[in-house]
Parts: sequence; C-alpha cells; structure tokens
Amino acid sequence: MSGNGLFLGLDFSTQQIKAIAVDDSLKVVSEAAVQFDTDLPEFRTQGGAHQHDDGLTVTAPTAMWVKALDLLLSKMKASGFNFNRVKALSGTGQQHGSVYWKTGAGSTLQQLQPDKTLYEQLKDSFAVSDSPIWMDSSTTAQCRQLEQAVGGAQKLADITGSRGYERFTGNQIAKISQNNKAAYDNSERISLVSSFAASLFLGNYAPIDHSDGSGMNLLDISGRKWSQQCLQACASGLEGKLGEAVPSFENLGSISAYYADRYGFSPDCKVIAFTGDNPGSLAGMRLQGGDIAVSLGTSDTLFLWLQQPSPALTGHIFCNPVDGDAYMALLCYKNGSLMREQIRDGCAGASWEKFSQALQSTPMGNNGNIGMYFDVQEITPSAVGVHRFNSADQKVESFPPAVEVRALVEGQFLAKRAHAEMLGYSVGCSTRVLATGGASSNTSILQVLSDVFNAPVYILDTANSACLGCAYRAKHGWLGSSKVSFQEVVQGAPEYKLAVTPNSSAKQVYDPLVGRYKRLEDQVAGQ
Repeated sequence: MSGNGLFLGLDFSTQQIKAIAVDDSLKVVSEAAVQFDTDLPEFRTQGGAHQHDDGLTVTAPTAMWVKALDLLLSKMKASGFNFNRVKALSGTGQQHGSVYWKTGAGSTLQQLQPDKTLYEQLKDSFAVSDSPIWMDSSTTAQCRQLEQAVGGAQKLADITGSRGYERFTGNQIAKISQNNKAAYDNSERISLVSSFAASLFLGNYAPIDHSDGSGMNLLDISGRKWSQQCLQACASGLEGKLGEAVPSFENLGSISAYYADRYGFSPDCKVIAFTGDNPGSLAGMRLQGGDIAVSLGTSDTLFLWLQQPSPALTGHIFCNPVDGDAYMALLCYKNGSLMREQIRDGCAGASWEKFSQALQSTPMGNNGNIGMYFDVQEITPSAVGVHRFNSADQKVESFPPAVEVRALVEGQFLAKRAHAEMLGYSVGCSTRVLATGGASSNTSILQVLSDVFNAPVYILDTANSACLGCAYRAKHGWLGSSKVSFQEVVQGAPEYKLAVTPNSSAKQVYDPLVGRYKRLEDQVAGQ
C-alpha cells in the first residue's frame, strides 16, 4: 500500500476552487481554497459568473479558472504542503460548463514552462473567452432542435438520460456553432469544466468521463459512447473536437513535468479522470447499490443508485462514476428549505420545536390529507402555488396548522419517492436513505422521510462532499479500478450515524399514498 502517500481531490465549482488531501486511511490532512469574487477581483464576477443583459446568458471567464489554479497551488506551497507525497489526484467541475481550446492550444499545454504561471502561458488559448456555465438558459431553441432531430423529448431521454435542457453542453455547443461559427471552427478541442481541469494537470487534452459526459445530451448512456445522431444534430465535425469518452475511474497517466518542476510533485503522480460535481458528491457520500441520498438544502436534491434506469421527461440519469455497470439518477427541487421555513413561520410560530411537535402530534398519512407547496415554479412537477386535497381528493382552501405542517413534509417526501420510482428505483430491504443538508439535523423531519421510504435514515456530514469524493476516487483509480472496488477503497472512511428507523406500519400507510400523490400531481401539472 501507499504508506504515507496522499490523495488529492480538487473541486472547480461555481464560486471557488478547492483542494482536499486525504492520507491512506482517508483522513483529511489538508484543505485550501480560492474564491473567485474576492481572491480574483480583476475578473469582476458575482458568485463566480457574469450574468448577461438578456437575463438568460450566464458565463465565466475561462482564464479566471486557470489563474485560480496558479493561486491555489502557490497558497498550498507557501503553507508547506508536501506535493511530493501525492500519489494520485482527481477532481470535479461544475457540471455542463464548456471550454473551447483554440487551434494550437494543445501544443502549448504539452510545452508548459515551469518558470512561468499557467495563466501567463494559457490565457490566450481559448477560442471562446467566456465559458457558458450551468446557470445559462439561453439555448431553448437548440434544445427543441435536438429533440426534434432524434424523434422527440422522450427519445432524447432514452438515448442520453435526459430530455433537452438549456444548461446541457450539447445545446450550448450548438448555439456557439450557429451564432459564432468562426470560434467553433477555431476550437481544436471542446472540454467540460472537469476535463479542462484534468487537462491542466495532464499537460495534454484529457478525455471527458462517462459520468459528467452524461450531462451533455450527447452521450448514449447505455452504450457509454457518443450518440452519432445527437452529435450530428448539434454541430458538424463535433466528435473530433470532443475526443473519446472514458470511464470515470480511468487512470489518465502521469502529471505534467511542469508540476514536478514548479511545485515538487512526484513525476509518478497519477491523474485520474475528473468528473462532474454531482457524480463527485455521489462518490463523497459513498452511495452503494440500492441507496438514496437526500440533500435537504435551499433546493432539495435526490441522488439514486440505479442498476436498470428508465429515463423519463423529468430528472436526469448519468453513468455511475464509481461502478462501470451502474447508473445514478438526479432529481432537483427548487422548493426546499425556504418552503419549510415559510410554513414553520406561518403555522408553528417561527419555531422548529413547535414544527416538530406538529409532526409528532399528527398521524402518519395525515388522515388522508395531501398538500403540494410550490412557492416558486417547481421543476418536477412544472407547477406553482399551494394545492391542498382532503381524503376524498377534493381541493380545499386551508388545513389546520398541524395538518399543514405534516402535509408539507409528507408531500415533499412522497414526491421524491414517486419520482424515484418513475426513474426505475424500487425500495428494497437493504435500502438506506442518507440525509444531508440543513434539515437533516431535525429528527422529526427525518422520521417522516424514513416512514415514507420505509427505510432507515442515516446522517453524514458532507461538507465538501464532491471534493472529498474525488480524493477517494483518486485512491480508487490509483489502486486500479479492475483490482479493487470503490466500496472496498472507502471502507475506512467515517461511519454514517443511524438517525431513525421506520414505524412498523409505515409501509401499509404510504404505499397507497404514493400512487394517490402521483395522480394528484398530474392533475396539478395540468396533464
């Protein structure tokens, strides 16, 4: 084994880049970060991005990410971090963002001079100087064109795991090739943020990995290769610009000599394929077959481990980043903690304690009352407003305060279970629900989650889960993914804490309610 070796995870996220080093027992030994807005004010970003006047276009200066890496590594060196101990590194990037390397940039990457910064050498290497990122929603026309080209939205989901989404990279590339053909033609390689970051370390173009590649509307997720139909519909000559896609645990080779000379990395340090932030989080939360992770934050996110996915018009299915035969699904909900706080303020005197008492004083299933609470336009279902139904499925204007509190929490979790089942998930006897985020500290909320899914709920502190997950992935790739499974690699990581187990009668209460909820939701969405 590696003895005193270290494994480095990097996170190129929306607002910062971060590094976490773990030792051989996966204990965090070092952390460092660079904030784009405050540490690199010359790029004038807000939240790491530039919002354009049309209210739809959102970009970030590609060269800023390069300069941030210079700054991060200099900071680590100044603090005495020993780069020579790093056996392997991997990383994650904000999903969907794209980088356009101009003709000739590849040879610049291969000839990096250690006496100069990356920024000095690479700042003019991009055919498009402002990278479109995940917050961009300017490509509706391109989404519809792509869906039409392959035979409809469901057909596109069947091939790529998702219907056409504005932030997905294929649609962003299509827009650039249509509106800025010269820049497209001058791009010798198009990277995702993740593979761009890996390229910086490799000193060569790094391939896109299957898991982050699943967020492009371009990868055939069942064959794990580019879909010719989708490539042709997006832009001409695209396959040559994307290069081959590889498994997310692929060892890409040794680090560029630049980093050995300038920072003291070992020339043998390996670069493991980088992936997207959501796949990185799945690794950091150490999901395994049958698990569900629920992040309860400003927005709520559901991660599922799937063997047999059924892509739908809602949610996203990606190739799994730690298992070459499995998949992961992702569902995002805009109405998360702010909605819970609103009901807490209105029905529980702004007190979490009273909110919890309301949950404890009402029965499982809420006597058949069901509520849907969408303060802002929800993604799934596409609906807004508050919708309350009594046990006879009739719309009602209001619920008593305690009933309202339970209707909100049950409704949020019934929705998550219904949508998970639509994507091919089924709750089994080994299912674990892993809860993270702000609301995971409230046991009464977790009890409802456990009852609705009829599964035990565990909690885990997952601050920086994507970055940490990539340090774990670095070790997995370094040991050799064919020799050892990711699960074996992360056995020594901190244990989850069992928070609650389901009531014995939960299954008989909630199984029928899930079907009822789905019917009412379809009604609310106007289907």
